[in-house]
Amino acid sequence: MSTPVTTKPAAGPATVKGGPGPARRLTSYMPLIALAVLLAALTIADPEFLTQRSLTAASRTAAPLIVLAAGATLVVLCGGIDLSIAALASVSTVFLALWLPDLGGLATPAVVLAAAAIGAVQGVAHVLLRIPSFIVTLGGMSILSAVALVVSGAGTVRVVDDSTIAWLDLYVGGYVPMSLAVAIIVVAVISVVLKLTPLHSWISATGYSESAARLAGTPVDLVKIGAFCVSGACAGLAAVMLVSRQFSGSPTMADNLLLPAVAAIVVGGTAITGGHGSVWRSLAGALVVTLLRVGLPIVGVPSAYEQILYGAIIVAAVALTLDRSKVLIIK
Repeated sequence: MSTPVTTKPAAGPATVKGGPGPARRLTSYMPLIALAVLLAALTIADPEFLTQRSLTAASRTAAPLIVLAAGATLVVLCGGIDLSIAALASVSTVFLALWLPDLGGLATPAVVLAAAAIGAVQGVAHVLLRIPSFIVTLGGMSILSAVALVVSGAGTVRVVDDSTIAWLDLYVGGYVPMSLAVAIIVVAVISVVLKLTPLHSWISATGYSESAARLAGTPVDLVKIGAFCVSGACAGLAAVMLVSRQFSGSPTMADNLLLPAVAAIVVGGTAITGGHGSVWRSLAGALVVTLLRVGLPIVGVPSAYEQILYGAIIVAAVALTLDRSKVLIIK
């Protein structure tokens, strides 16, 4: 009588332990590493960089960028992109400068709500018309730039009485600019809301796989519209910060913040393909980009090279954070 032969299962690949891999862990720490390296380099190049005056100036420069990047991060986490944030912030500066004389203290919430509504409209166009967010916001950027030129008369709108927004020029504890404190509060509020509600899982699911998220019952369309709405509101708040510094509104005031905002998001480690990242990472990325902006003149690099640097940073950061499992064909 033959003895039955027990066949062992074929050896498969090694079991993968839970948790992110080394590459993902390294990517998550890259913003902090870059921030430390930049601080050290700038301090060596200019020992006076770490003075209170220099750090305060850098903090005030970073505040609008942090708010812009925080709002746009939600759109990126959903797998989209908002290219209209800078143009929306610019037109919002014009609205604020025009509304301040009549609305006074109500001008600030009015501008933020108006910008949120514009963002929501773009979100609705994206989900209902099934147009890629890139196209919708690219068209929105063009429209908003034109509206800003028309409303402002293609010129700067001066603010005569800025008493209702002057609080942004105050300091917390005598050292921290109020604008930076507000920016950090915005990031914290968005982060807490995401953590304490199902929004985080909904946004992550939408970014990872929209079709799977729909099958799982995630309200994908509402999530996307909400992300665009928050992005618009953050653009409006960033505009208030800019007006408080410049004492005027301009149709092009925030236009130079688009590339830095995108760079802040991807440098922070948020995957441009969606699903992975956080607003806290974008805050760190915004600080890195700000140090680059203020540090280039210190090390003697002409400002004309700034856009080249941002382009290189975006390409390098996307190469590190891109989820290639979602990109079957590179066009």
